[in-house]
This record gives sequence, C-alpha cells and structure tokens, in this order.
Amino acid sequence: MSAEILEKIKVWSQFVHPILMWVLFAATLYALYLGIQIRRTRAAEGEAKKELIKGRFNIRHYQLGSILLAAMVLGTIGGMGATYINSGKLFVNSHLLVGLGMTGLIATSAALSPFMQKGHNWARYSHIALNVVLVSLFAWQAITGMQIVQRIIERMG
Repeated sequence: MSAEILEKIKVWSQFVHPILMWVLFAATLYALYLGIQIRRTRAAEGEAKKELIKGRFNIRHYQLGSILLAAMVLGTIGGMGATYINSGKLFVNSHLLVGLGMTGLIATSAALSPFMQKGHNWARYSHIALNVVLVSLFAWQAITGMQIVQRIIERMG
C-alpha cells in the first residue's frame, strides 16, 4: 500500500469510534426500553402478562446487553487506539476517563446477570442504578465526542 493510502486510512479511522458509539448509544436506549418492558411484564397480571411475555423482552434485553458489553469494550479500546495512532499519545481528559468509567459500569452491570436470574432484587436494583448512570454518561459522552470530532474536522480542513 502506498503511504498516501495508509495516511487516509489513519485519518478516517478517527471516525469509526464516534460512529460506533452513536450506534451503541441508540442500542443502549433500545435496551433501556426492553428493560422497562421486562419490569412491566413482572408487574402485569392475567392476560396482560401473557401478552407481554410473548414479546420475549427478557431474552432480547439479555442478548442485546451482551452485544453492548462486547461492542463498548472493543469501541473503547478502538477509540484509544485510533487516538494513539493518529497523535502518538492519549489525551487524558474527561472524555477518556468517563469512557473508561462507562466501560467499567457496563461490565459490572452485566456481571449482575447471574444474580438477577436467581431472583435477587438487590442485583436488579443495582443493575438499574448502574445503567441509569451509564445512559446519563453516554449522553454526555455524545456531546463531548462531537466536540472532539469537530476539532478533528477543523484540523483536516
């Protein structure tokens, strides 16, 4: 490959992380919706409960959560890698630190699954609390991430 092609890949690699994270943010909001449907199913009775069970919200939530965990870990590593490749260093700032914290939050939240499957309410409430914090931080990351993308675009132009 020519040096020119490698340089273009290097520059455009900076946009993979933000695009992936926006997709993950949307998927996280969908996982939140599924989680709310699970809570509704648990509280429902009779025919309403039977109808909600057909939605298989618990299975869909669990599967999507697994995908989100893997994608967030890989996306965090990828974002750090792209930054390092393009600038020769990591910028230790709030965006990086919050992103690393979010990775820890989603891992901890997912680790509660076996306890929730055994019916432990402390695990369910902890899972919900961790994910409320995660979604809030994700929204903030989306804003700060777009500010970073704007600076990259300005440097390109």
